[in-house]
Amino acid sequence: MNKNIVIIGGSTGIGKAIVERAALDTGNKISVFSRQEELMASNFKSLDNVSVHFLDLEKIDANEFKENISTLNNIDILINNAGYLVKKDFEKLSHQDIIKSYQINVIGIMQIVQATIPFMTNKGGHIVNISSMGGFQGSMKFPGLSAYSTSKAALCSFTELFAEEYKDSKIKMNCLCLGAVQTEMLETAFPGFKAPHTPQQMAKYIYDFASSQGDFLNGKIIPVSLSTP
Repeated sequence: MNKNIVIIGGSTGIGKAIVERAALDTGNKISVFSRQEELMASNFKSLDNVSVHFLDLEKIDANEFKENISTLNNIDILINNAGYLVKKDFEKLSHQDIIKSYQINVIGIMQIVQATIPFMTNKGGHIVNISSMGGFQGSMKFPGLSAYSTSKAALCSFTELFAEEYKDSKIKMNCLCLGAVQTEMLETAFPGFKAPHTPQQMAKYIYDFASSQGDFLNGKIIPVSLSTP
């Protein structure tokens, strides 16, 4: 593939699986970011084409982020996989619960995109935002997920607005709204629920989409789920 790829939120679950899938194409150069830098270093120590970097989406240092991705020169793919889920009854949600959800799930992603744009301007690139079926218009909603699902819905809206603003550029952005995948986050939200897909299966879909669909799609919100909204 020979792509320069940045993955936000790559220490566990789907993000970890995306890194491992992307690394199979040995021509790729992958920079992966998460708060769990030591875990990533352990997970990916055998992958020569992967570099790991600390990133806290609650307190982004844009200059440090730009410095870390500058070694790639240009970025072909940015996958914004990071997510934070709090499950509480609406009346029990604290102000901090809501602020943290929005900062990690949408505001931080917008800041990362701002910092990445200069590295895509010349050749262009594909930005893929990972949202949730909980944030997809008209889908089934679940109690206790007001902060999570509304912030993921905001990520969908950002995708459409960015695509419109940059439609005359070579940069494309799309958003995948994922259904249930067997991850730690799913277990937190729905203990005991058995998902139809593994992180590895979903990672292959996301990687293939990010690698190929930027030439065909822009500003699209795509449900990736076996169930109907």
